Amino acid sequence: MPLRSGKVPRDAVRHPLFARCYARVSVAAENRMGMDRVRERLLAGLSGRVIEIGAGNGLNFGHYPGAVSEVVAIEPERRLRQLAVEAALRAEVPVDVVPGVAEALPVKSEGFDAAVVSLVLCSVRDVPRALGELRRVLRPGGEVRFFEHGRGGGRVMTFSQRALDRTLWPVLSGGCHLSREPVRALRDAGFELGPYRRVLMPEQGPVLPASYCVLGTAWRPGISG
Repeated sequence: MPLRSGKVPRDAVRHPLFARCYARVSVAAENRMGMDRVRERLLAGLSGRVIEIGAGNGLNFGHYPGAVSEVVAIEPERRLRQLAVEAALRAEVPVDVVPGVAEALPVKSEGFDAAVVSLVLCSVRDVPRALGELRRVLRPGGEVRFFEHGRGGGRVMTFSQRALDRTLWPVLSGGCHLSREPVRALRDAGFELGPYRRVLMPEQGPVLPASYCVLGTAWRPGISG
């Protein structure tokens, strides 16, 4: 499906060089790093209306099950959004790609049955605000599927992650941070944590500062408010 009609607002996030590199690396990682299998596990069993935050170049779209009635995919970076539109045209479920940022989602409250965040909490500017928006747009009892990377490893690795976050890593990686704690952030935002497990990416090969990932489920509490 094409972008929603109307004037597209000026991009709040612009990382054109990173977007080009990410588009190439992410496609290569599908088979070489096992990301295609991770996406299958991330999205299995979803149904109803889904919002995906930070859709990137749309690699999740081909893995949504047929029970999903619509995906509204938010992506702030223009080049990645263009690639996501192309991926949406190939998807087997309806996908609407929309410009916007996680901290101010351009959708109505309590309009979605589920939400997907995949390698996005590392790069949003304000994690608590973004998760507050996520909670706002989910119906009471709505489900969150997450696959994120963050702090992990021993003392030397966590020191290295923090040092990289303070220096070149966010500049070179489109605002990405290595030492955030996505599970704690979800819990602090008022979500109820379901099952989750730690995953190393790549599954086989060198352990890098960005290798420490978590795959899991959370819920917005069932009482509105």
